[in-house]
Amino acid sequence: MRRLLFTAPLATAAALVLAACGTTEPAADDAKESTEAITLTDASGAEVELDGPAEKVVGTEWNVVEHLVSLGVDPVGVADVKGYKTWDAAVPLKNEPKDIGTRGEPSMDTIASLKPDLIVATTDLQPNALKQLRKIAPVLEVKSADAADPIGRMLENVDLIAEATGTTERAATLKKDFGTTLAEGRKALADAGLDGAEIAFADGYVASNQVSLRPYTSGSLIGAVNERLGLKNAWKQKGDEAYGLASTDVEGLTGLGKVQFVYIGNDGDESSDPFANELAGNSVWKSLPFVKSGDVHRLDDGIWMFGGTGSMERYAAALVASLTK
Repeated sequence: MRRLLFTAPLATAAALVLAACGTTEPAADDAKESTEAITLTDASGAEVELDGPAEKVVGTEWNVVEHLVSLGVDPVGVADVKGYKTWDAAVPLKNEPKDIGTRGEPSMDTIASLKPDLIVATTDLQPNALKQLRKIAPVLEVKSADAADPIGRMLENVDLIAEATGTTERAATLKKDFGTTLAEGRKALADAGLDGAEIAFADGYVASNQVSLRPYTSGSLIGAVNERLGLKNAWKQKGDEAYGLASTDVEGLTGLGKVQFVYIGNDGDESSDPFANELAGNSVWKSLPFVKSGDVHRLDDGIWMFGGTGSMERYAAALVASLTK
């Protein structure tokens, strides 16, 4: 289910180059660097002890699942498998993991039946659920997001999971590829005269016939990637401390001026594109400068806005392709 984004309460040639560099393919036979016991300190401050690199791993959130797959570790259990396949096509599952239930309420019985040697969870999961998970297997808890340094947080999570799974060499490759992709994207945009162009990325959804919009401020992962690409975030709202998301409605878009307006919807979720549907006939929407100029860009489906290096590389490639076509 798309709108349960969190479990907390809550062209061209340049593009082709980017896509090629945005590899999410795991290194062939990514060798485990050690079979010795591992001791880690996770985001909660807890010490996590493993007999060796974890191989039977369960992921309770899509971002950690993406990290695992990118590292070449196929999780044996994943929360909301159908949702992951719908929203994270950038780094597709390579196996058929057991669906462990929802991200907010994973099934303890199902996870226990998998006999995992590691469960990777995020700080979005409720404490009582984490407590139950720790009775099943070692739990590596990672911080879900941090608006103070969204890219740094993502990469730190990759490193922590890599240490637990013996895939640190692969993690280094992922980070290098990510940096290369953003650098090439920045050059492509600059060559197109778009260095410093204002961008407003948002998502929207419809519930009970009401349209809700969420600006992705500089504290969001996508907002940070946009700035690394040389673009300027046009949103003035303050985002939340974790995900850097704000909220507004169509009237709240009137202060944006002439910007590049970018969003991601999904054909698998009919509520996910109010910009092309519910707002299409709205007089306020139609009056917006970026709507009049045709600078509204819907990017490819399946780019998870809260994912890992693979999703962000796919995002950068899609964005550059759309802005420079």
